[in-house]
Amino acid sequence: MVTLGSPRTPSRTKILFLGSGELGKEVALEAMRFGVEVVACDRYANAPAMQVAHSCHVFSMLDGAKLREVVEAEKPDFIVPEIEAIATDTLLELEAEGHHVIPTARATLLTMDREGIRRLAAEQLELPTSPYAFAADEAEFREAVKKIGLPCVVKPVMSSSGHGQSTVRTQADVDRAFRHAQEGTRGAAAKVIVEGFIEFDYEITLLTVRHVGGTSFCAPVGHRQVDGDYHESWQPQPMSDKAREAAESMARRVTESLGGRGIFGVEMFVKGDDVLFSEVSPRPHDTGMVTMVGQDLSEFALHARAILGLPIPVIRQRGPSASYVILGEGESENIRYEIGDEALSEPDTELRLFGKPEMHGHRRLGVGLARGATLDEARAKAKRVAQAVRVIP
Repeated sequence: MVTLGSPRTPSRTKILFLGSGELGKEVALEAMRFGVEVVACDRYANAPAMQVAHSCHVFSMLDGAKLREVVEAEKPDFIVPEIEAIATDTLLELEAEGHHVIPTARATLLTMDREGIRRLAAEQLELPTSPYAFAADEAEFREAVKKIGLPCVVKPVMSSSGHGQSTVRTQADVDRAFRHAQEGTRGAAAKVIVEGFIEFDYEITLLTVRHVGGTSFCAPVGHRQVDGDYHESWQPQPMSDKAREAAESMARRVTESLGGRGIFGVEMFVKGDDVLFSEVSPRPHDTGMVTMVGQDLSEFALHARAILGLPIPVIRQRGPSASYVILGEGESENIRYEIGDEALSEPDTELRLFGKPEMHGHRRLGVGLARGATLDEARAKAKRVAQAVRVIP
């Protein structure tokens, strides 16, 4: 039995979000449907989840002292990290003192940088991965590139949405790739990972939810990335039975090792029946936004249920579904959108604008969603929705 209180009363059940982007906003809305009080935190004011939360705080998630101050003042029932760059040492301390971190402080620590999770997956769990090497400075980086060989992929150990990622195909790319990784790192970590270039048929995100009743899997999500940044996703990605069984086995093993409850976005490369582990996020995944149209329970609804200890008896996939991102470019603190009449004129289409208050350069601002009779039809419809929206800086 689960007991939940009412917001802003002594009985309240409170969730504190560390990071308040578009993914956190959707989880916050799902939690609020159960009467949960939501506190949203981020490094800037008026972040998407703050716009729907009961209260909010603005501070750097890397500021451990401020993080502790906010947690001790708010006394949340659950602390839910929504971004990678967080003062994980403080989270570990808070968890040891009795605070409930989702899924666990250890999971947040291991997945906040690519080194921790890659060593867990490849060296402890012995999951198949691409060849890799880590480098802390330029000399080590050159040795790593020599060891792995060309072509290779270079990423900061701590970043998201493709920031700092590049593909090195020739020696002329080497200097540029290291500088690009340094510029794209999030937080203080300067290390980079050099990965062997993998020839794969497709890549997937296997959304894996650990909940009170066990572990459940969503239908695999296929996706297309540009320089490591998600541009569109679709569900269900066709896979052989053998490949899907291998993917689910890997996802189960890595999420069991990380522990706790909640949804995990497990990324993998697939070639035929062979599956290679890539990364895992202990939170909703951006490619999983397709589940807002493709499932009866979105990844955000699943995350909320898992956090609160509520049952998840079944996850129903609704058929061929797709998402297509709406990107903005420029400088603005007064973003507007022109939504063409054709944006939502087709059946089984939806639009989400995230409400981000500002844009400095390249930023994801929304997503078009659609279902169709086939994956090609769903993808084409989602793209038409997204392209019918014009971003005005």
